[in-house]
Amino acid sequence: MSDARKIAKNTTVLYIAQIITYVLGFFITVYTVRYLSVDSYGILSTALALTGIYVVFGDLGLSTLTVREVARDESLTHKYVGNTTIMKLFLSLFTFLLTVLTVYILGYNDITIIVTYILTAAFIFNAFSSIFYSIFQSYQKMEYQSVATILNSVVMLIGTLLVIYLGLDVIAFAFVYLVANAINFIYILVTYAWKFYLPNIEMDLEFWKSTIKEALPLSITSLFAVLVFRIDSVMLSVMSGMEAVGFYSAAYRLMEALIFFPQVYTTAIFPVFSKLYVSSINPLKGAYIKSFKYLTILSLPIAVGITLLAEPIILLLFKPEYIPSILALQIVVWVLPFIFVNYIQGSLLTAMNRQVTYLKITAASLVLNVGMNLVLIPLYSYLGAAFVTVITEIFSVALGFYVLSKLLAKVKVHEIIFKPAIACLVMALFILLVQTNLFLEIAISAVIYFVVLIALKGFTPEDYDLFRQILNIKKDN
Repeated sequence: MSDARKIAKNTTVLYIAQIITYVLGFFITVYTVRYLSVDSYGILSTALALTGIYVVFGDLGLSTLTVREVARDESLTHKYVGNTTIMKLFLSLFTFLLTVLTVYILGYNDITIIVTYILTAAFIFNAFSSIFYSIFQSYQKMEYQSVATILNSVVMLIGTLLVIYLGLDVIAFAFVYLVANAINFIYILVTYAWKFYLPNIEMDLEFWKSTIKEALPLSITSLFAVLVFRIDSVMLSVMSGMEAVGFYSAAYRLMEALIFFPQVYTTAIFPVFSKLYVSSINPLKGAYIKSFKYLTILSLPIAVGITLLAEPIILLLFKPEYIPSILALQIVVWVLPFIFVNYIQGSLLTAMNRQVTYLKITAASLVLNVGMNLVLIPLYSYLGAAFVTVITEIFSVALGFYVLSKLLAKVKVHEIIFKPAIACLVMALFILLVQTNLFLEIAISAVIYFVVLIALKGFTPEDYDLFRQILNIKKDN
């Protein structure tokens, strides 16, 4: 199977799973926000942000390193699984102790502390699941991970509905995460044992030393990247209160749900990037430029459409109390065009063994993010945090462009963006001039965008040949 078809197969499988997960997650978010008060939703969001930061310590970059190394040499499979299992036991203990220390220092109330502890335990299960996800990704067998993703979302939805039916509080919502992640871990463990076999647990200290040394830049990079996206909620909780976190998180979660597009794409293409780097640079350059083009074509209309339709979206999904989230959504949604590109840049730099370079980029972005949040949150609360998130992502992408233009290839951004921007303009005029059912308006807008883009020859003959190869369609003579 060609690399293009492998990417297509894995991307398609993951996209299907993520679309199902997105739909289920959409209802989970809506039901949760509608049921909980703004303060309670702020507590849940703060705990998720804090545990989302510390879960990095439960992995320490081992998952990404495993994907890269096993994709290059499958004989290392059992070596990595056998050793990283024990390593993650120690890392999980450290993560929990770090969480205990943090909530004590921040002085959270008892409910926030309990919710944070439960979610930490939930994410520890996920850290162990990632061991097996890494192997499936290395072998480009994404279907098993896809089933696990769907299973987790189904359990989450059932648990959420049950909690609401029983009239329970925010602590019960945290237990839903714990149960869902535990069930997901059991499934992925059984699947791995069935498709491969569970290796002997190892404590090869020399391997640990070399692996941690190699993975450490990846883990620090992951920590900084997570901090860029999570620290704002934690800072908001301390500086503006839980209500501000609730308004911000309602908008942020809607934007964040759409990040699954670049997540799925980079998950599928990362093993290919890793192989091309050691075998053929020119195809790697082509894959980078094409990836940038396709994700830009996808992200721009999403940002434009949500900006114009933010008010009916918020009013449809949430309670009237969340009207302040409308402007936050209109600001934070502009993260999408940049984060789509940033995912590709980070994946490519890691595949090129430039994890230290990527670490420097994320470190600089984090410094900018925290510094601007310290200034703007006291002045503008959650709106300041939304603005900082967008500026930080623009800064990060700009640094990535600069580095990759030196290491690999320059991307003619203006040429790639021009035609999608024109198509977005036509789409925006339709949204502004035609007022109809929200779902119908979204569907028609998407059709208009792609029709205009095709009319402007936004796709080249090479693109169409690639699509035929992916779909295994023979070209007529």
